[in-house]
Amino acid sequence: MVTGAPERDRQQRDDDAAADPARPDTGHASLHDRMDRARDDFENRVDRAREQFDATNARIKKRTGRDLIAAIGVGVLAAAIVLASLLFAKWGFAILAVGIAGLGVFELSRALQARGRRIDLAPQLIGSTIMIAAAFWFPDAVQWTALFVSLSLIVVWRVVAQMSARDGRVFASIFSDIIVGSFITIYVPFLASSALVLLRQDGGEMWVISFLLVVVAGDTAAYATGLTFGKRKMAPRISPGKTWEGFIGAAIVAVIAGALAAELLLGVPWWGGVLFGLALLGSATMGDLAESMIKRDLGIKDMSSWLPGHGGVLDRLDSILPSAVVALAMFQLLSPLA
Repeated sequence: MVTGAPERDRQQRDDDAAADPARPDTGHASLHDRMDRARDDFENRVDRAREQFDATNARIKKRTGRDLIAAIGVGVLAAAIVLASLLFAKWGFAILAVGIAGLGVFELSRALQARGRRIDLAPQLIGSTIMIAAAFWFPDAVQWTALFVSLSLIVVWRVVAQMSARDGRVFASIFSDIIVGSFITIYVPFLASSALVLLRQDGGEMWVISFLLVVVAGDTAAYATGLTFGKRKMAPRISPGKTWEGFIGAAIVAVIAGALAAELLLGVPWWGGVLFGLALLGSATMGDLAESMIKRDLGIKDMSSWLPGHGGVLDRLDSILPSAVVALAMFQLLSPLA
């Protein structure tokens, strides 16, 4: 047995204490030292996680042109505002819809104007406001009257404006301008007004939340699975970024989200939720491809840059607008099952 070892250990601790008088002589690492090491380890882990996230975000941005952090932040904020308005004040959602539809109309009008179309903003915005307001605050028949009034206003305004211009523009161009202007009204405020008609029904807020949930969940799944596994292009001439792998991921998530929404929010059988999810999957996909075709024809990537990480307002409404009509139809079909 070596009897001098304990004495040498005590001498070493005495020497350490003498070198650092503030350090307590406990024979073990102090609580303060352990906390310092734990904090340093935590900070190193956070730094590594941040570096990995930044690298992933850079790769995604390089591949898709989107800033992932900005997109998540804007998406969470928008979802919170929409959800709060639906749950606590339906009229607040209606006012929000008037503003969102107006911005969508403005973006599309400006994009078409840049391509040489004569689009009159004033009748477009007036008609959009009338249609959204009529869909929520007035009976169903008024919605169709509002559509007729809006289209008439667009036609008359364009004809009068062209007569005043006297720039020699031929009749075919004037007629094309009227058709394109009418398309804006039908595509944005009329489709959006279906969501307000749905909201006006008893329990309509839950149907609006459910259809938004299914569409957004499907879009997110399509983006994630397409980015990770996407190889086979769905429509390369229209939207090169969309793949069949992304569509399959969207289909799985949309069906699950629809079934959960049916059971938890709508009070209809789970199989009704599956039909709900599949119908919205089809409308969202077609809406997404349709807007991609419009942007490709106009030669632009995004309708605007108002929403960081997303593009323009209309870039976020592309799959929602046609889905609002489908959601209203599914309400009529499935609500008797509740």
